[in-house]
Amino acid sequence: MRVLKKNLRGDEGEIALLPESLDDLWHLQHLVERGDLVFALTHRKVPTIADKARPEKMERKTVRLGVKIEDVEFHMYSNWLRLHGVIKSGIDVGSYHTLNIEVGTDLSILKYHWRPDLLQRIDDAVAESNRPRVVLALVEEGEATIGVLRQFGVQTAAELRASSGKGDGEDHRAAFFQEVARAMEQAAGENAMVILAGPGFAKEDLKKVIDYSYPELAKRITMDDATSIGRSGFQEVLRRGAVKTVLESSRIAQEAKLIEDLFREIATDGKAAYGQKEVQTAVNYGAVEHLLVLDELARRGRVDEIMRNVTDARGKVVIFSSEFEPGERLASLGGVAALLRFKIAHNP
Repeated sequence: MRVLKKNLRGDEGEIALLPESLDDLWHLQHLVERGDLVFALTHRKVPTIADKARPEKMERKTVRLGVKIEDVEFHMYSNWLRLHGVIKSGIDVGSYHTLNIEVGTDLSILKYHWRPDLLQRIDDAVAESNRPRVVLALVEEGEATIGVLRQFGVQTAAELRASSGKGDGEDHRAAFFQEVARAMEQAAGENAMVILAGPGFAKEDLKKVIDYSYPELAKRITMDDATSIGRSGFQEVLRRGAVKTVLESSRIAQEAKLIEDLFREIATDGKAAYGQKEVQTAVNYGAVEHLLVLDELARRGRVDEIMRNVTDARGKVVIFSSEFEPGERLASLGGVAALLRFKIAHNP
């Protein structure tokens, strides 16, 4: 994400942004809210009269419109964000229009209130854009799953299964490893870091294939263990310390670590609070070190005051994606929780 312009008076004003990746479109889904005024270049049909002998026709023109947003729709696998609402500036004021935001589409967002968590999200998106991509490859005998680490979770790039045809077993195994290696090379591109993990010895044999066939890719691989492949395997790898040097700065890895710390503190009746009532009590004591908030809860404005008070007390607010396991676990606690500086007594 690139910040093109920031013009704020207090917490009101305009920020112009340029999304540069799918992750940035995901961030914009949470930055743009109902009631915001968004300006962007878009296409709209306008009437034109070619000559008197021909009826009026409609043609599509590129125009810049300001739309008061009523609905936000993000399509992860189509790589676009739709912002729907009423035109407030430009042609056809009062009509409805949908802004289709893609990677490379700059837009200006005007808000009456930029919450601290939204400004922090922009800072995080800018910082993340400067870090290398990470690919997770999980393999066991006959099966493999490859995912790209996004800021909202792990997006599956490929799921592979060895052929069950008859013939030499070693030939089928070698062909399968070559297929997985090709898929990894395609997902990683020229600069992504790769974590190769899985149960058993299949990952070591796959690594030998990559060493021979894709030596440049091999230099960017970190080996690790995992007891399974698929989504649960991704989550296991994110939690492990062996890949900390690769993942420590990523948003989703931070969420995975914080949620593990939270549940550990809860299990030992330690320095944790969850649910709005308990968290509010902790905020009143100035005890909150990390406030964990589900994105859906933050978007509805239910905990604005809590987030503001935590920020004012130099605590850190972390917004969790509802699309991956750490967010799902936070949702089971009511969508808001806190890791504390010191233990407090909870009222029964």
